[in-house]
Amino acid sequence: MRMRMAHNPFLFSVVATALLLAGCSGRPQDETPAPGVAGESGPRPAAAALTVTTTPVVRQELVRTVPATGSIFPWQEVVIGPEVGGYRVAEVLVDVGSRVRAGQVLVRLSDDLLQADLASKQAALRSAEAALENAAAALRRGESVAKSGSLSQADLDRLRAEHVAAQARVETARAELDTSELRLRYAQVRAPDSGTITSRTVSVGDIAQPGAEMLRMLRQDRVEWRAEVPEAQLSRIKTGQAVTITTADGRTLEGKVRMVAPTVQTSTRTGLVYVDITGGDARPGMFARGEIAAGSGAGLMVPVASVVMQDGYSYVFVVGPDNVVERRRVEQAGVYGDMLEVASGVQAGEIIAVKGAGFLKDGDTVAVASAGGELTGAAAMGSAQAVQ
Repeated sequence: MRMRMAHNPFLFSVVATALLLAGCSGRPQDETPAPGVAGESGPRPAAAALTVTTTPVVRQELVRTVPATGSIFPWQEVVIGPEVGGYRVAEVLVDVGSRVRAGQVLVRLSDDLLQADLASKQAALRSAEAALENAAAALRRGESVAKSGSLSQADLDRLRAEHVAAQARVETARAELDTSELRLRYAQVRAPDSGTITSRTVSVGDIAQPGAEMLRMLRQDRVEWRAEVPEAQLSRIKTGQAVTITTADGRTLEGKVRMVAPTVQTSTRTGLVYVDITGGDARPGMFARGEIAAGSGAGLMVPVASVVMQDGYSYVFVVGPDNVVERRRVEQAGVYGDMLEVASGVQAGEIIAVKGAGFLKDGDTVAVASAGGELTGAAAMGSAQAVQ
């Protein structure tokens, strides 16, 4: 044997190396594992990443609302200006804040020229009527003479044409008189409806221009809240739904949905909801927050503190068997105080992490604390093993 090994140096080196490794990895037969070391009582448990509090997902009956923000605008703001131009403003009878009624005179223009023009048109009408009477009398005489054959047919036709022309001149004069009377009435600028004057840009002595703004009026003193609602919530809003509005100074106003805009703003992905405000002292231009009642029903509720925002999405951590957490993406449906309604992602009765959820990762093992802060049940045993 020795002679064969001597003649085979490669085999000798392999055997020597194997004996050396066996000696280094061996252990005396009387050596026993230390208590608590893996190998005697199974695999060592995973250490708890964090101690958290938990709560179950509950199903609850809710009165659902859609929160929104927006500004208060006039329902209709009427621009008031003169119908005629070139005349001096003689009198302004209202100011900003004045409450007016439909048909009330607001501004008077100087009407001396209009009165003179009206008198001229009245005289022209009387002259045309007199000419018509003469033409009618001449036609009657011509028809009487024509019966005896003393008047040619051509002369009779001329008399008839003159009568028709006289009638046309009367109608023209009457139309011009009506125009003058209308212009005279327009010298008094009147309120087209009841409301409150919100702006004044006219002063005594100004020369009025047709259609130029003199006053602005809040029609019927009606205001509306234009709420900006995310496009995902627009389908829940219907005409007639009740709205509670809170202004910047804390006042609460009541309203009702009048109309939902048929389009969505591409820049903000929101749609406008027009809300009629009933009562209160809302002023155009005010900013307000509100909640639109969108029906009732059962919903899944979780604490707001349990929701973690990551990568632009909302997540909760569901505590499963052996206190291993699973990250779940949820869809928010509404906030009710310190509770949040979720539309999907979890089921009623599942346990989720609350305090400490923001520090967890998917697959972490947690220790669960009771309301008083003590570890409970298997969580306490797992935490103790982790400490060992």
